[in-house]
Amino acid sequence: MADKAIQITDANFAELIKSDTPVLVDFWAEWCGPCKLIGPVVEQIAGEYEGKAIVGKLDVDANSAVPASFGIRSIPTLMIFKNGEMVDKIVGAVPKHILTSKLEAQL
Repeated sequence: MADKAIQITDANFAELIKSDTPVLVDFWAEWCGPCKLIGPVVEQIAGEYEGKAIVGKLDVDANSAVPASFGIRSIPTLMIFKNGEMVDKIVGAVPKHILTSKLEAQL
């Protein structure tokens, strides 16, 4: 199955979160165990919400400016943005139903 989540970088972040469609951003790193647990869940959500929400992953090792601007200290951190504003934040690997219910609340 192809990855559905888009790659978010310091360069495209600001433009992406301006959307009036909810944007779920997974802040992760290759070395992070819990990130590896939640990664496939994020990909599933990306597929299920195609056309309804934007789902992307931002590698904190490759892109440090955005995580620093939000003061992200632990990963995985997932944030939901709408119209450029953060509307929800989840820290840690959580069950899929928690992510989808938070995303649904923004649709």
